[in-house]
Amino acid sequence: MTHTGTAADDSTTANPTNTGDATPAPLTRRAAREAAERATRRPLTRSASTPARTQATPVRAGSALGVARTATTTAAKPTAASRKRRFMAPVVLAVAAGMFGTMAVPAAFASTQPSTTAETARQSLVAAQSQEFDVSAAAGAADTSRDGFGATSTATLTAEKAAEHAKEVEAARAAAAAQYAYDGKTAEDYLATAKTGTANAAPTATSAAATAATPVAAGTPFSLPAVVATAKQYIGTPYVFGGATPAGFDCSGYVMYVYAQYGINLAHSVPLQDQAGTTIPESEAQPGDVVIFNNEAHDGFYMGNGMIMDAPKPGGAVSIRPIWTSDYHIVRFGI
Repeated sequence: MTHTGTAADDSTTANPTNTGDATPAPLTRRAAREAAERATRRPLTRSASTPARTQATPVRAGSALGVARTATTTAAKPTAASRKRRFMAPVVLAVAAGMFGTMAVPAAFASTQPSTTAETARQSLVAAQSQEFDVSAAAGAADTSRDGFGATSTATLTAEKAAEHAKEVEAARAAAAAQYAYDGKTAEDYLATAKTGTANAAPTATSAAATAATPVAAGTPFSLPAVVATAKQYIGTPYVFGGATPAGFDCSGYVMYVYAQYGINLAHSVPLQDQAGTTIPESEAQPGDVVIFNNEAHDGFYMGNGMIMDAPKPGGAVSIRPIWTSDYHIVRFGI
């Protein structure tokens, strides 16, 4: 076998003139040193799921040894960094799951919490320590008490409120009516006369002056037509809040004054006048009956054919006019 060059040459390629089975040329010192350095380098760390591969790398020995060496690369043991990463992975997942639960669970149950408005209303009701509820008409028809507790019927409460309101209105009306001078008889005067039995007595010479001041004709008994005749004498009287004399009327003062001349005592209040009378069907109503509006805010004399004679409002005067609403009922006195 013929070789060219020397062992010190840097070339590692066999001479092209070699024949037969060629033997690898010995490495130079530099090539052998580089091969040894590559063999001693740490292999890449592989995951536990990837099997380690062993690779035999031929290493050429130096020219002095004359033999080829092999370096075997095996999978290195897990490093501290890889073990730390494997330990931290489930910890990070657990922390992330906890953070998600902290934010998501309250939001999921937020819809079941009462709204701010409803909660505020509930707290106000509790703070006031009051309750309201509806009961059937039968249950609220009468007062009751048991075991030291009592319940006031709806009728009683309504009557108490009406009486209290009537007192307040009466005081205001009296203050307003005091501004108008009137020297004639009042409703109280007529009622006092009726009690003595002289209201319907025949006039005498000594009572001529008193009879002239009395609109009711002497000896005229109570009747609805007589009431109408008396009430018409005050058409044109100005409306005065609190007025109950011919100097000025308000609605209930007008009714009270006219009926007082027939000995019928009525309060100066629409709600109380409503309670004092007897409600009758409109089909049975006659002129002289009293129209009571359902909101208890106004009344006047029924004149038939859907007409009313009343003291209307400030700036107006007693007159006959159509009833402008169907929200009313008819009350009769003297029966």
